[in-house]
Amino acid sequence: MNRTVLSGSRFNAGNLLKTLPFVLVACISCVDPGLTEEKQKMLRTLTVTGRGMESIPTTLSQVNLGVEVQGKTAQDVQQEAARRSSAVVGLLKSRNVDKLQTTGIRLNPVYSYNNNVQRITGYGATNSVSFRIATEKAGTLLDEAVKVGATQINGISFVASDEAIAQAQKQALRKATQEAQQQADAVFASLGFKSKEIVSIQVNNANAPTPPPIAYRSTAKLSAEDASTPVVGGEQEVDASVTLQISY
Repeated sequence: MNRTVLSGSRFNAGNLLKTLPFVLVACISCVDPGLTEEKQKMLRTLTVTGRGMESIPTTLSQVNLGVEVQGKTAQDVQQEAARRSSAVVGLLKSRNVDKLQTTGIRLNPVYSYNNNVQRITGYGATNSVSFRIATEKAGTLLDEAVKVGATQINGISFVASDEAIAQAQKQALRKATQEAQQQADAVFASLGFKSKEIVSIQVNNANAPTPPPIAYRSTAKLSAEDASTPVVGGEQEVDASVTLQISY
């Protein structure tokens, strides 16, 4: 059998192996030292979460009221509901309420059942609107709305002004950040570590949930001697949460 032997130093395996240590050292030296340092920072970190809360007075009332009419024909019921709703909306506009909008328009048949037989006996229409007004004016306005045609006060919720909420959100964030920092200082002090720098900041939330509405219905007719309906607001809470990641 004939064998061909390759010779020469160009493809010499021994020479290639001699160069490998240099190649490995060169590759290791090419690693970005900044990446290693950043990884070390993330490995030696403390994560803390602080919470802050601010209570502010509610000065505005968010009101939802409506007109409900029943009658024999759909046309008559709808026209009467439209007439009363127009009177209510006109009153609200004259009182310069904020965020006035229609929230519902409904027209439904009214059924009766006799000997398991269903038949339409009339129709019912409901038109509803929502608006905002200063709480100290809400009681008087509700009474006036009932007088001009409103038959439903579907609910009232109390909220602070947008400006007050924005200011309270900032204050709640400050409190949350300070609490997180205090927690970190206490942990480091107890373990004998020193904080270096904040490597991550996360604002989890900073909101002011709207209080649930107080629902009730009013169908009573008010006389001129009736006292104004008392409407008293309360407080609204604004909370915030901040998470800090601190290297040491």
